[in-house]
Amino acid sequence: MPEGDAVHRTAGRLRGALDGRVLTRSDFRVPRHATADLTGRAVVTTVSRGKHLLTRVEGDLTVHTHLRMDGSWMVTPAGRRTPPGDLVRLVLANERWQAVGLRLGMVDLVRTDEEARLVGHLGPDLLGPDWDPDEAARRLRAESGRTIGEALLDQRNLAGIGTIYRAETLFLRGIWPWRTVGEVEDLEGLVSLAQRIMAANAHHRAPAGTVTTGDRRPANRTWVYGRAGRPCRRCGTRISRGEMGTGPQERLILWCAGCQPR
Repeated sequence: MPEGDAVHRTAGRLRGALDGRVLTRSDFRVPRHATADLTGRAVVTTVSRGKHLLTRVEGDLTVHTHLRMDGSWMVTPAGRRTPPGDLVRLVLANERWQAVGLRLGMVDLVRTDEEARLVGHLGPDLLGPDWDPDEAARRLRAESGRTIGEALLDQRNLAGIGTIYRAETLFLRGIWPWRTVGEVEDLEGLVSLAQRIMAANAHHRAPAGTVTTGDRRPANRTWVYGRAGRPCRRCGTRISRGEMGTGPQERLILWCAGCQPR
């Protein structure tokens, strides 16, 4: 699933194509909003909220989308043919550009003052103006008996983090993923580190370009993520791979048993 930095970049591309321009095409290809028509309205802006996207339109309306595992937004010149079949979930276009939502996991149309109904449960956004490490730590601390690996992925605690940044942050802090939240001494330092490394990647061109080591060469970009079975860059221990969480919410986790001891 795209993480907060990828969604942040997507919001930027949508702003560049749609902000301030009047929609000449509005095509919702989801049953709930199949009759909705936003043509003739100008797009105000698009913002990211964790892994969610909010496209605000004149008339106090908001288009809410979530990429989930396979979704993406494609921006092309207006009038270009859209992909065939049922891949397209939403098209928003003006005279110059069109934004095509492919395989979107969620598509909603709500009044702007009702956005909280969709994203109000989220914790502080690592890349948002509301970022507050103390509040994120407070939310984590309220689940002291939960594993830190699971608690970090819970978007109600902090919004935007996913499996890549979870694995890399825990490695850099030397924390075994199954340690309980209550056993982690410096939660503020942990979430602040996650925010810093995500912010440093926010303007990279693709999620595959996530860099946490400081080395942009493709084989050297991460410490543990994508390196299962390979030697740790620090201690030489083979990187372990497993799953955390209960079905159907299991998620990939990677760690170094040498640098992140039990």
